[in-house]
Amino acid sequence: MPTLTELNLYPVKSCAGISLREAVLTPAGLMVEQIYDREWMVVDAKGEFMTQRDFPKMALITPRIKADTLELRAPGMLRLEVPLGLPDPEDAKVVQVRVWEDTVQAYDCDEVTATWFTKFLGTPCRLVRFHAEAKRVASSNWTGDVEALALFADAFPMLVISEGSLADLNGKLKAQGREVLPMNRFRPNIVIGGVEAFEEDIAKSFRIGAAKLKPVKPCSRCNVPSVDQSTGIPGPDPLDIMQSYRANPKLDGALTFGMNTILLEGEGQVLRIGQDVDIDLAF
Repeated sequence: MPTLTELNLYPVKSCAGISLREAVLTPAGLMVEQIYDREWMVVDAKGEFMTQRDFPKMALITPRIKADTLELRAPGMLRLEVPLGLPDPEDAKVVQVRVWEDTVQAYDCDEVTATWFTKFLGTPCRLVRFHAEAKRVASSNWTGDVEALALFADAFPMLVISEGSLADLNGKLKAQGREVLPMNRFRPNIVIGGVEAFEEDIAKSFRIGAAKLKPVKPCSRCNVPSVDQSTGIPGPDPLDIMQSYRANPKLDGALTFGMNTILLEGEGQVLRIGQDVDIDLAF
């Protein structure tokens, strides 16, 4: 029986994730202790989003949710405490920020926080938080009549990958005498064990308890899987191997790995490691 083997929350876009034993399902993705996936984001001086694509050291910024703060640590830096409570609307500094083609409102975190990120990443930047009244909707070209929300995720609320898919890739790497890769290179929210490689690609839905999830779009991969998440240094790069068998003609030859997924039923349901996953295949 397929089972749920990993749950990962990424409070700050493109920084390290938090491995969870359980998480709450929402239309905007996973949530724990009222903190949502990709609720914070680092932006440059123009308000444009920053990621490991250009700043691989972001992988070394490690979050931890404490009682009333998001604790951030990074090599050579004092720990940073970011308040979890939303700012007072009368005092909040609100800015316009951009993630891909979307421009949304965000709360600007304070100067101490901006200085911390600027020092570590070596370029002027700031930390922002998704505004309580902002709304960002995933493309209806893929979600149909379902209004799927996303905060600062690239495009969709959840990414699902199977252990079988990673094992298949690692088998090809090993056959060439190359190092195998951990799942964190691909930064999934949900990992499923006990299924064949790339079965998620042909799934119509995933039923986990009372929740129903729908995979809607293969995840196009950029250069982030080439970044070692433990060192923040690119390499070894799996994309050349993936080019040989993961080029997707439906996406103009983009390399795909994992499925972007939305919530159909079960808002507020709690997912737990070890739960059975019923996969309805699309044929």
